[in-house]
Amino acid sequence: MSWNSYSAARRRTVNGIKAKSTRGVIGESWWSQRFIAVLESFGMGTRLTRGRSYARSGQVLELAVRSGEVVARVQGSRAHPYSVVLEVDIFPATQWAKVEQVLVEDSVLLADLLAGRMPEEIESVFSYCGLTLFPTMREFDTDCSCPDWTNPCKHVAAACYILAERFDEDPFQLLAWRGRTKTELLRRIETLRDEVAWALPRDPAEDESGDLPLADLTEDFWRSPAPLPGPLHKVAGLPETNLLDQLGEMGVELGGQDLAELLRPAYITLARR
Repeated sequence: MSWNSYSAARRRTVNGIKAKSTRGVIGESWWSQRFIAVLESFGMGTRLTRGRSYARSGQVLELAVRSGEVVARVQGSRAHPYSVVLEVDIFPATQWAKVEQVLVEDSVLLADLLAGRMPEEIESVFSYCGLTLFPTMREFDTDCSCPDWTNPCKHVAAACYILAERFDEDPFQLLAWRGRTKTELLRRIETLRDEVAWALPRDPAEDESGDLPLADLTEDFWRSPAPLPGPLHKVAGLPETNLLDQLGEMGVELGGQDLAELLRPAYITLARR
């Protein structure tokens, strides 16, 4: 098939992932619009326009974000969908460590992230660390299995628009594309917060609570803090056998005598000691 016949071929109608936006710009959040602006700055021109049409008609069948790449299948004019790959540089662990350290030190940014929001100032954090959150032309590489020799093609553009709306739904997918999932990032931030908290100097006043360590109390553990009262019958002026008298006969006999009477001498002896 000649290039002219390919250009004139109509795309096949499918029911794939349709862009939510039916007219105007695609992307609602500042980060998705920023991503589209970056693509437009690459000089994709009319291919973005045609890609937008593809995105709105549901030509993108599948799209998945992975570390360093986005893979998609886009239906064109041929029977089989085209395979699209959007590659971007991922940040190594040492560079992510710098970003995470700055985030931990900024309580406002950190609060937004822990609440699942992507603050606009985060772009400045990456810039401060010598990085770019959004891809530059140098590190952004695309590929499509279609016969169009111009890269990026309209199929790539369509995948980019659907990707922008994915970023709307979950801004952390942008960070995952750069090599850090939301779970990994928040876990690292929590770890750093704990390390910072333990490293802070303690206030001596916090240790002056007046409570002694348990090791210093073992000798006095069984001692009463106040003198114990004397025998009850002496304190209250009661008979030595008052308790037995209150009980009355126990109803248990030994040798013809009630048990209470048998115990009376023992009570008297113990009371006098």
